[in-house]
Amino acid sequence: MSKPISGILTPNITPVDRDGRVDEDTLRRYVDWLIEKGVDGLYPNGSTGEFIRFTAEERRRIVEVVVDQTAGRVPVLAGAAEANAKETIAACDAYGAMGVRAVAIVAPFYYRLSDQGVYAYFREIADAVSVDVTLYNIPLFASPISVETVVRLASECPRVVGIKDSSGDLPNMMRMISQIRPLRDDFCFLTGWDAALVPMLVAGANGGTNATSGVVPELTRAIHRSVVAGDIEQAMKLQYQLLPLFDAMLSIGEFPEGFRAGARSRGWDLGPGRVPISERQRDAIAAAQRQIDDLLKEFVDAPTPGVSNQVIQKIVSQVMSQLKTP
Repeated sequence: MSKPISGILTPNITPVDRDGRVDEDTLRRYVDWLIEKGVDGLYPNGSTGEFIRFTAEERRRIVEVVVDQTAGRVPVLAGAAEANAKETIAACDAYGAMGVRAVAIVAPFYYRLSDQGVYAYFREIADAVSVDVTLYNIPLFASPISVETVVRLASECPRVVGIKDSSGDLPNMMRMISQIRPLRDDFCFLTGWDAALVPMLVAGANGGTNATSGVVPELTRAIHRSVVAGDIEQAMKLQYQLLPLFDAMLSIGEFPEGFRAGARSRGWDLGPGRVPISERQRDAIAAAQRQIDDLLKEFVDAPTPGVSNQVIQKIVSQVMSQLKTP
């Protein structure tokens, strides 16, 4: 059995230029920045990357660029959700050939499927692909994946090596861990719900795929390392620092606009995204931007008016001191 995927994997935002095209140069620089800041892996074509708003050809190019720029420094978990099982299998094989560690597949969306339908969908894919598969449970947008279905797939499909759960349901995560871990040492449990990162890690999750890690990778890494080191008190202090930032970025209605705003606070203009927004929404985003700027003052990467280099260096040193080596 291979080592399970672990740590904080960033579901990176997809940069776009003024014409709405994928900005490959900015994507490459953003990948380098995230790795330099200590993320444990990258997750292109996730919800934060707005995979549904790009064409299949664009999605493949996004993964190709991320894998190329990563150059083996960290593993890549590529979102591979397509409109049906056949196209998803083709995407999985394409990403596997590019060198990703695994793919993440959301349950069927739009049409709500039964547990049996969800099982059959993933079973068909798992039996056909040549790359490891992680299930992606996000019941807000897609058919939910029940604990029973996860246990069944983990038991029957060696290619299914983990689950990313964005439900925020801690008891369900614990039920999955208690039933699957005795059967599969290689099976990973990743949480996508930033507000419960510490509780999920303490309960036994291997790591997280957290949108906030694309904005404050230092903080999410420090949380993970603190839990690994057994310093739960410190981890909870950091969790309470993360919570208001997560809430502020999530509060902007058009996901993931709030996380693009967070990236801007860190000096990254990743473009406007691909969903049209009204003038009223622009005003709301501008107001939220100011709040997010305030929350992120201590994480700025360059001097700003009223903040000296010495103060910034002190803050960076404090954050880095919280990081624990694996």
